[in-house]
Amino acid sequence: MVRHVRESWQECEPYTPEVAQFFYGMLFTLAPEARDFFPIHMDVRSGKLVRAIVNILQSVDRPDDVAPYLVQLGRDHRKFGVQPHHYEAIGTALLAAVKRQLQDSWTPEVERAWAEAFTIVARSMQDAAEADEYPASWTGTVAEHRRLSWDLALVRIEPDRHIPFRPGQYLSVEVPQRPRLWRYLSPANAPRPDGSLEFHVRAIDRGWVSRGIVGHTQPGDVWRFGAPMGRLHVDRDAGRDVLMVAGGTGVAPLQSLVDDLGRFGQNPNVTIFYGGPKREDLYALEALRQLAAVNPWLTVVPVVEEDAGLSGFEVGTLADAVTAHGAWQDHDVLVSGSPSMVRATVSRMLVAGTTLDQIRYDPFTVE
Repeated sequence: MVRHVRESWQECEPYTPEVAQFFYGMLFTLAPEARDFFPIHMDVRSGKLVRAIVNILQSVDRPDDVAPYLVQLGRDHRKFGVQPHHYEAIGTALLAAVKRQLQDSWTPEVERAWAEAFTIVARSMQDAAEADEYPASWTGTVAEHRRLSWDLALVRIEPDRHIPFRPGQYLSVEVPQRPRLWRYLSPANAPRPDGSLEFHVRAIDRGWVSRGIVGHTQPGDVWRFGAPMGRLHVDRDAGRDVLMVAGGTGVAPLQSLVDDLGRFGQNPNVTIFYGGPKREDLYALEALRQLAAVNPWLTVVPVVEEDAGLSGFEVGTLADAVTAHGAWQDHDVLVSGSPSMVRATVSRMLVAGTTLDQIRYDPFTVE
């Protein structure tokens, strides 16, 4: 099944914009109300959603990996008001778009493979949505917005209701400055008694949402949140030490985990490599060093790409710095940062001898 999906998509992939345009046209014809699930100003030739769906379809032969993600995705999509007939419309539109592009290559075997793969995904997400006892979404009020630098802001949210997130997880967020443009953000704190959430947001090039948050968020703004997602966690009972690799604001979920570990007397040894191009990009370094000063199980290794003669810093990319210390056998490895940083670090670690089952990272992008 998956082989047919992969091979046929290879033929389609160069024409993703055309596939996406036909997909959206068909979807909005079958379910006009689904237009409200998407940004007001959207590029129908953007293949982001189509690629995301296809990537999941190509993974259904790895149920141990994909099933937990589909459960979380199904819960998260409740925020849109997605109903069973919307899944049917999406599946119909996707298969029609791929069929149109493949033409004679769209054989009965290929059609059956795509239909079966999509059915597995849709059923898993629907079952998870129906079983979820939590609200479809949450709202929270901005209590604090503080610029840490010209392109970086700390935002503290006071939710109207408790959001049941675990340390290391992330949430989809909608802000009033950019309605219907959902983005994923990770709280930088462990769950607190008052339920407040702290986010660190850096404005990035062409980042409509991140720039809106950094430049225009005000106390009193109301944010909306989807269901918590993510698989970053520390297994304190596993008997293994932990390596954390954080790039830029990717340090947030790892800070959340370290913050939570501070509640316990006994923890595995944790080494966190925290890197960026320059010293000023390591905005959370002092906070991490303060945690390390009172928690002997925590070691912080700062990394900068530009050699400025800084004492106590390693120089190079995070991939360089981490792999210079070997394969990190008998460690659980958590990686968090930009997609390019995660790809580079994971690839280099695999070459260095780290096994894939040691490594965990979350497949989301900030913008």
